[in-house]
Amino acid sequence: MTAEVHPTALVEEGARLGEGCVIGPFCHVGPEVELAPEVELKSHVVVTGKTRIGAETVVFPFAVIGEIPQDLKYRGEKTRLEIGARNRIREHVTMNCGTEGGGGVTRVGDDGLFMAGCHVAHDVQIGDRVILVNNAALAGHCVLEDEVIVGGLSGVHQWVRIGRGAIIGAVTMVTNDVIPYGLVQAPRGVLDGLNLVGLKRRGVPREDITALRAAFQMLAQGEGAFQDRARRLGEETQSAYVREIVDFVLAGSDRSFLTPG
Repeated sequence: MTAEVHPTALVEEGARLGEGCVIGPFCHVGPEVELAPEVELKSHVVVTGKTRIGAETVVFPFAVIGEIPQDLKYRGEKTRLEIGARNRIREHVTMNCGTEGGGGVTRVGDDGLFMAGCHVAHDVQIGDRVILVNNAALAGHCVLEDEVIVGGLSGVHQWVRIGRGAIIGAVTMVTNDVIPYGLVQAPRGVLDGLNLVGLKRRGVPREDITALRAAFQMLAQGEGAFQDRARRLGEETQSAYVREIVDFVLAGSDRSFLTPG
């Protein structure tokens, strides 16, 4: 084993540490944990349960990763937490394993930033390049697609889906699904437009941004129910970005949608 383990750290028998891992002072690594190469636990980190952390992820002090769900229905069933590569998990972050009723796996993608005090609850599914700002909290079974940003002190209700590239403002409660590239703000989350800054930063072509703006106006002001407007939009659009929104709206969900105000 080529991992570097501080003398005060406790790595239980059965834990698997990849090449180049660094386990800092007073960390605790449980017997079913697997750390891929180059994972670093700074100090006072707890990683427990059936948890896998991907390569080059760094976990900062006092984070607790892989503990049992905060769900009274949990009865000790064997479930998992899977975290991808190159994540930055800052101080006091908590990430829980899944539940049997929710699929059994909490999953976090690659290249995420989870700022101090964030919470990722049981059975949450998070894509790549996601940012949770300080003290943001995701309730059980949420789905965050790639490149979502959740502002500080915001809360996302259980079962909510947030589409790719959406941004949630600070101090916002999100109780319904958010379309891809949506901009949500205000204390009781309101779909207030598109994440135009994020689209431009990612180099989305001007014609696609124009198509997204037109699609948003149709969803906001068209006739019929929200899903009916989306269905008509799908019949008319040639933009892959708009098609993403249409597919997201027409997919099955346990929540209703935040609709344009």
